[in-house]
Amino acid sequence: MSLTANWNYPTSIRFGAGRIAELAEICRSQGIQRPLLVTDSGLARAPITAAALDALRAAGLGVALFCDLKPNPVEANLAGGLDAWRAGKHDGVVAFGGGSGLDMGKLIAFMSGQTRP
Repeated sequence: MSLTANWNYPTSIRFGAGRIAELAEICRSQGIQRPLLVTDSGLARAPITAAALDALRAAGLGVALFCDLKPNPVEANLAGGLDAWRAGKHDGVVAFGGGSGLDMGKLIAFMSGQTRP
C-alpha cells in the first residue's frame, strides 16, 4: 500500500513517495526563490535530503541547508538558523523531516519577520 496525502491545518504538509518532485513548484507557488531547507543533522546526511536539495537547485532556486540543531532544539539553534536565514537572504523555509526539523523550520520562519526576541 502506498500512502500519499496532503494535510493543511494551518500549515501545508505533504508526504508520500515521489513528492520531492513537487517541491520546486510548491516553492514557486508561494513566491519562494531562495528557500532555506531546515532539517536535523541525521536526516541532512540522508539520500532523500540530497535529492530534495538537488531538485531545488535543478529548478534554479537558491537553496541552502540548515541542520545545526539538537533533537530538542534550544535558543542557540534558533539563533544559528536565523543567522543562516539572513546570510543567505532567504525568502522561505522548507521544514524537512520530523519533530525537531519541523519545529525549527517553523520557528525560523516565524522569527525571521520579528523585531523582538
